[in-house]
Amino acid sequence: MAVSQERGVRLGLWVLLWLGAARVADACSCHPAHPQQLFCSAETVIRAKIAGEKIVSPSNSSSPYMKMIQYEIKMIKMFKGFDKARDIQYVYTPVFSSLCGVKLDSNNKAGYLLSGSMWSDGRLSVGQCDLVESWDNLSLSQRKNLNYRYQMGCECRINVCYTVPCASTGENECLWTDWLLDNSLNGEQARQYACIRRSDTTCGWYRGGHAPEKDFLDMTDP
Repeated sequence: MAVSQERGVRLGLWVLLWLGAARVADACSCHPAHPQQLFCSAETVIRAKIAGEKIVSPSNSSSPYMKMIQYEIKMIKMFKGFDKARDIQYVYTPVFSSLCGVKLDSNNKAGYLLSGSMWSDGRLSVGQCDLVESWDNLSLSQRKNLNYRYQMGCECRINVCYTVPCASTGENECLWTDWLLDNSLNGEQARQYACIRRSDTTCGWYRGGHAPEKDFLDMTDP
């Protein structure tokens, strides 16, 4: 995604992890982000099944806060990150949820959608602030959008609306109103729509179908 969900919050937590924080932070904090934003900001996005897990320490430190969960995976499909790695065998996440670690289940037969950043040695790290979701929980539209529509809108901005009035600040922007209308970040726009750039260079919500122009929502329409 062209614009991340304020990855600085997550990166700050990773710095604490690698420096061996004296104590665990109170909680992981992530800025609200539409699935498309998480897709665009990620270096790598894959679908994978979990084959096993173990606790590892990437450094020589004995601090428990340095430990990571190493998930052995069987990659099913790569949606993004071909320039980073062709095959990924392991993904890593902090042991502690307070450091944005995620718990993945090897009994999940459908697998997971996993997004994250690549370490310099080619290993993939994932966390709560990334697009990490059980494949079964994704809508059909989200699965289709992973193939190309999300990428088509990475130059667009998605701005979340918390209160009214909520007005657009530019033509390359989509207003995300799920929280405003449904008090949820997993509403209709998150599950069914992608914000993509149209032929006139403006951006709009698009649900898919055989008549794209009819499926674009007005910028003021959720």
